[in-house]
Amino acid sequence: MIKKFIDKLFGKSDSTEPGAKRAKKSPFGQRQDVGVKEHGIDVKLVDDRAMDVVHTLKDAGYEAYIVGGAVRDLLVGLRPKDFDVATDATPEQVKSLFRRAFIIGRRFRIVHVIYGRGREHEVIEVSTFRAHLDSSLAEQVGGNERTSKSELAGMKHAVDASGRVLRDNVWGPIEQDAARRDFTINAMYYDPETQVVVDYHNGIKDAKKKIIRMIGSPAVRYREDPVRIIRAVRFAAKLSALGFKFEDKTVAPLREMKGLLADVPQSRLFDEMLKLLQTGHALASIAQLKFLGLGTGIYPLLDVVVENADEPFLKLALQDTDRRVGEGKPVAPSFLLSCVLWADVREGWEQRKKRGEHLMPALQDAIDDAFNAKIGDVSGRGKLGTDMREIWTMQPRFEKRTGSAPYSLLDQPRFRAGFDFLRLRAQTGEIDMELAEWWEKFSTAYDDERHAMIEEARQAQQHKPQAPRVRIKRPDAEAGSGHAERPASDEVDVPGEQGDAPPAKKRRRRRKPANRGAAGGEGAGGDAPSPSADTASNS
Repeated sequence: MIKKFIDKLFGKSDSTEPGAKRAKKSPFGQRQDVGVKEHGIDVKLVDDRAMDVVHTLKDAGYEAYIVGGAVRDLLVGLRPKDFDVATDATPEQVKSLFRRAFIIGRRFRIVHVIYGRGREHEVIEVSTFRAHLDSSLAEQVGGNERTSKSELAGMKHAVDASGRVLRDNVWGPIEQDAARRDFTINAMYYDPETQVVVDYHNGIKDAKKKIIRMIGSPAVRYREDPVRIIRAVRFAAKLSALGFKFEDKTVAPLREMKGLLADVPQSRLFDEMLKLLQTGHALASIAQLKFLGLGTGIYPLLDVVVENADEPFLKLALQDTDRRVGEGKPVAPSFLLSCVLWADVREGWEQRKKRGEHLMPALQDAIDDAFNAKIGDVSGRGKLGTDMREIWTMQPRFEKRTGSAPYSLLDQPRFRAGFDFLRLRAQTGEIDMELAEWWEKFSTAYDDERHAMIEEARQAQQHKPQAPRVRIKRPDAEAGSGHAERPASDEVDVPGEQGDAPPAKKRRRRRKPANRGAAGGEGAGGDAPSPSADTASNS
């Protein structure tokens, strides 16, 4: 009797049959269907295009839910920036249901469903439920995505030597898909038609308790995909203002496992860095990186951001980026990265100008050095790099406010980005605020007003005292004999201080008369341009 009482008290079965079994907890969590009265999500905040994707998939007989960060944001009262959809339809089946849909990715094959065109287009990302597989049972390759590309082509589930997942395209049921997601607050599925949230890992409870918790063993999950380290920082930065904090077990391995990021492709790290800086919480992300001991060693360019985040120019740029994202305005990565590297470009530019190099060639060389040192081959040579160069090379052109120069600069496609950059320079005292105000007025004025402004600038320039010019020697011309006198062609004029002696007159060299008897006539041989002509073209 006493034994039965104790068993009943502790919930033990009173069956004495040898075949009696106790219910085991599922490794994939316990499904909970939570209604609108408990979760409180306002369905009106769901994007119409995401609703259309869910509706189309369900009409075709598939399961479909809004998933991930969008559900988390809806739960905590934030308006989601992006909406993702999860379904049991394969990528090929999803693609067949939409007119503009594209299968992308190798590591994770997903579908992008496109709505709208141009800058107004919207992408709804659709993923297929994935099976939760033991990484120790996956096929292993000795290299990485690039070195083992041909070997990986026929694999669906593969890892590298460190356990990092290189392929994960084995489909499974929704409960396994939930188990393979990273954090509990990102592993909920919302059906906007029934307004039910499907929750396997107590994500709603964690959202209410404001806890960021990893599903499964954090160390194992970070090893499977080291980018989760950066994602953890991003979520903490975004949710810190709402009072969210890491669970102790989730945050403990972050610093010691940072080295795993060295095996992640640079292009993927570059994209994750942009997400840290362009989701409206750049300053909070930097604060989290410092707090967690991750301020260096994730990505070289991110190291520069963290190191210089307190400098007035970059800090103002990051604040401006956060503000624009908060207002729903677009943010160009080229503009932000131009601000990040401006200190390096400006320093190199100033050093070259002091050595007497011409304005634009000096700037171009400084830009090349900054790209080679801080960006390398990731994006410095593509469209992103081209846009950054345009923003920088516009800066000296803003100084020219006479003739046709203002009109030609105003017609540049990247004028607005270049002007915003100029405005930040003025706000931090790098240049005179009057210059930024002039261009602000000129860009919005009518033609007759613009003409008057240019005429006024021309007259002001005529009455402005011109600094005398002195000759300096270029360092590269001093190579060789230290006793030899410098040729006149190695001397350049630079502005000097008031009261300096006037510069000596340039010696003109007579050119030999062209050989009129040569075949093809004068100039047909393609004579090299004179130094003076080359200088004029670059200044």
